[in-house]
Amino acid sequence: MILKNLREEIDATMARDPAARSRAEVVLCYPGFQALMLHRLAHWFWVRHRLLTGRFLSHVGRVLTGIEIHPGARIGRRLFIDHGMGVVIGETAEIGDDVTLYQGVTLGGTSLHKGKRHPTLSDGVIVGSGAQVLGSFTVGAGARVGANAVVLAEVPPGVTVVGIPARAAGRAAERQGIEKFLPYGMPADEIPDPVARALNGLLDEVHSLRARVEELERSEPAPADEFEPAPLPLEPVKRALR
Repeated sequence: MILKNLREEIDATMARDPAARSRAEVVLCYPGFQALMLHRLAHWFWVRHRLLTGRFLSHVGRVLTGIEIHPGARIGRRLFIDHGMGVVIGETAEIGDDVTLYQGVTLGGTSLHKGKRHPTLSDGVIVGSGAQVLGSFTVGAGARVGANAVVLAEVPPGVTVVGIPARAAGRAAERQGIEKFLPYGMPADEIPDPVARALNGLLDEVHSLRARVEELERSEPAPADEFEPAPLPLEPVKRALR
């Protein structure tokens, strides 16, 4: 069973990283895989109340891989941590199956109480590099968090969020097979360019104002003659010159 799960974790990495050429390469050269294996061991000790052993193994994993996973975090099957440097996963974080995290991701807490204070990532979530998911809420199944986003509230299933604070930018397209996975969760054809969107809005406004001006010009009557200045009377001028 252990060997089967180990092979499953390796195959998940190879399926989502085209740079992986062999299982041996994944085992020896992928810090995300190594950190996950050390976490599985540390969590085994943690849930059996061997807390110091669990914390020590977690610290060893951090030193070796640059990935910090608290031994209390609950992680599902086939987690893929790509590159991984700077990833932080808090004590009460929960991660479902087939989740992908990129470098610099933080699953952090925003309170000091001892209960649930870290996020829950449902199955199939992708979190882009540098994103911060902070708080005890749920990111729904199949949701995507854009690079450098700061997520402070629940994300519905299948929704892509971007920005600071993160806001919905669209829904994930239906995909089949391997194409269902999107590196970094940020397909250029689905995420609108905010600068282009702002410029398009300004152009629409200019066209609307131009049409309104033309409409007013057509409805305006021609200038009346009474607006022309009246000639000055010359008789008072003649009397003054005499």
